[in-house]
Amino acid sequence: MKLHADQPTHLNVFTGYGDDFVMVNAQRHTGSLIVMPTSVTPWQAKGFDALVEEDFAALLAYEPEVILLGTGRRLRFPHPSLSRALHEAQIGVDAMDVSALCRTFNILVAEDRRVMAAVLFD
Repeated sequence: MKLHADQPTHLNVFTGYGDDFVMVNAQRHTGSLIVMPTSVTPWQAKGFDALVEEDFAALLAYEPEVILLGTGRRLRFPHPSLSRALHEAQIGVDAMDVSALCRTFNILVAEDRRVMAAVLFD
C-alpha cells in the first residue's frame, strides 16, 4: 500500500509498505529496521520470535521519546521483561502491526515528536 504525505518534508516518513518491506521516503527496505525522523538504520533483531533484551536495550542510544514496535502483519506483544531497560528509562513502547506503525509514525513525525519505529517482519 502507498502512503502519501500532505507536504514534502526533510524528515523521514513511511511512503509505502507490504508484507515483507517498508518504504521510507520512497526507498524500499527489507529486514529489521530502525527509523527515526532523521535516520534509518538496520536493527540487529532477527525477528519477533528471536527478540532478546539486548535488542531493546540497544534502542536506548537513540534517546527516543516513544518507540513503535512493528510486529509484522499481525499485532503481537513481546514479553515485558524484554523491554525492561526502556521502561526503566521511561520510554514508552507501543506494539502494533506494520501498517498501523507506518501511519502512526507519520502522524507523530508531523507533530515533531522524537518517535522511533522499530520494524520487524514475519
